[in-house]
Amino acid sequence: MELTPKFTLDLGLFKLDFDLTILIGTLLSAIIVLVFMLVATRKLEMVPRGLQTVAEMMVDFARGLSEMGHDQKRAHKFVGFTLTLLLFILVANQLGVILMVTSGPETHIPALGITHEAMEAANAHGVSWLKSPTADMSFTFTLSIAIAIGGTILAIAYNGFGGWLKGFASPMAALHILEAFINPVTHAMRLWANIFAGEILITILLQGMWWTSLPLAAWIGFSLFVGTMQAYIFTVLANVYIGQKISH
Repeated sequence: MELTPKFTLDLGLFKLDFDLTILIGTLLSAIIVLVFMLVATRKLEMVPRGLQTVAEMMVDFARGLSEMGHDQKRAHKFVGFTLTLLLFILVANQLGVILMVTSGPETHIPALGITHEAMEAANAHGVSWLKSPTADMSFTFTLSIAIAIGGTILAIAYNGFGGWLKGFASPMAALHILEAFINPVTHAMRLWANIFAGEILITILLQGMWWTSLPLAAWIGFSLFVGTMQAYIFTVLANVYIGQKISH
């Protein structure tokens, strides 16, 4: 297990605790996606080539994912959302596999909660400075809850407040209420569990002897595949859940 640096923001009435590792991973993921899209679309040509070809393929792919959750008339409005979410989750999932950054147990930064006492209390063998933000449960729950709230706001915008309430007055009202709580939980847990488990095993194998090199390489390859599939699944479900809220 590894300790993560944290800092507290005192706002007077309450305090907010921030995990620096998650903040760095989130910011880096967003920057990578932004830079990729800026470079890929910097000089658009009628006949695409290079990164523009990749970007256009991603847009077409995102359009297909949008159509999985929305009807033909509405799907095009969610292509931007789908593309952004897909690329962000894809990059965030792979950070801890490709760019995992740690330091040893001798690290001592009291201002960030990194002390020898904290190491011993957490039974930690080092400090994690960069990992996949999606390997943190609070991050995936924040995403899934934001998607659920956004879907509810869109449902009210499309159907009106009265139309939205009618969905809870039907014979399926109990099911709709249950879905409102279960969907965000399963949405977050599925992504977190897969990425977290993969990074834990990588951390264990990195502490092994030379004979763990082959299993480590195989698991890294498998983790990259899992990270890609989970980005796809999370994005598809986001569109499906939003589409269900709007159609209800």
